Amino acid sequence: MDPHVLSVAQYLDLVNQALRQVPSDQTVVEGEVSDFRIAQGKWVSFDLKDEQEEAVLKCFMTTWQLKVQIESGMRVQVKGYPKVYERFGSFKMNVQEVAPVGEGALRRAYELLKKKMEAEGLFDVSRKRSLSRFPERIGLITSRDAAAYGDFLRILNNRWGGVVVEHAHVHVQGRQAVKEIVGAFQYFNALSESERPDALVLTRGGGGLEDLHAFNDEGVARAIFSSSIPVVCAVGHERDESLADFVADVRASTPSNAAERVVPSRSDVSYEIETMARHMEERMRDHIEMRSRVIERATGSISFILERQKERFRAAHERLMVAGEDWLPLIRSELEGLARVLRQVDPKRVLARGYSIVTVNGAVVADASKVGVGQEVGVQLAAGSFDAQVTRVDGKGQQKLV
Repeated sequence: MDPHVLSVAQYLDLVNQALRQVPSDQTVVEGEVSDFRIAQGKWVSFDLKDEQEEAVLKCFMTTWQLKVQIESGMRVQVKGYPKVYERFGSFKMNVQEVAPVGEGALRRAYELLKKKMEAEGLFDVSRKRSLSRFPERIGLITSRDAAAYGDFLRILNNRWGGVVVEHAHVHVQGRQAVKEIVGAFQYFNALSESERPDALVLTRGGGGLEDLHAFNDEGVARAIFSSSIPVVCAVGHERDESLADFVADVRASTPSNAAERVVPSRSDVSYEIETMARHMEERMRDHIEMRSRVIERATGSISFILERQKERFRAAHERLMVAGEDWLPLIRSELEGLARVLRQVDPKRVLARGYSIVTVNGAVVADASKVGVGQEVGVQLAAGSFDAQVTRVDGKGQQKLV
């Protein structure tokens, strides 16, 4: 075979080698998108044509390379490298990056991406986090050359001091902006707990859609959404809106407003402390006054009760004294009568008349049948006592009583 004759595959490979010599990082093609399609959820194809529709460039890329939402009719710029696909035998540009061009295309891409992210829940209010009242460390993501950088720091220091600001310098527009902003978020979130800021502030000044393109990029929006640190976004002026604003936990209208949202005002905190101290003092005073009234009422009630009891005791004492004067003669008379009765029945008086009391083992003997002959008994007289032995009971026994 002729050594100069190539197979189709060899020839196409030779062509592709030649095409690779074209510097893809410096080649940007601009045109209008037509016949835009996504196959199997991952393969993107479209035609790029001139306005006169005389030239058409077929383009191919994957969905994960597509960082913006495009559709047919939009004007875009694409960057990539040319290639002839052996399977189809067709020439296409293998697109690495695509960016809308012009206000209309940028606006449409913004609306499409906003609708997509909203459907995914990236804007949900329920997932947004609140900021620390008194942050100790803040991460600032912006360009050191931007006016927003100076405005933020000036308002921050005027409102509250002692906050550590760690600045990540990034481009806020141009081709480098998206990569640098995403990298800044990755850097701050990779820090240890002790070094991690309490909040991240992403800010820049105002501008048109083209100027704010980096803040409408899907990669930047998802970096904000994925951040474990609460994010404050202040892009542009009050009327400007970006996808970064919608995804952030807190949206500020301007860089100065971002500083106002991040730290409190010294005067406001001082007034709040004074107000709290005044309210606490008033509540303490009211509490003491209320307790004093309670104690006063209790003291009055106790005094009243004691006075009443004193009066009752005095009246009872008087009644007792009066009753005593009436009862004492009667009691004295009754006692004298009882004494006379007791004297009459006093055993000693009976014994004095010559009687005696006989006992056995300490028990008085009143019945002669209760003792026996020879039993020892005790005899109690009016004057003294003695022991004796029974010699005769009812005429029986011995005749002698010892």
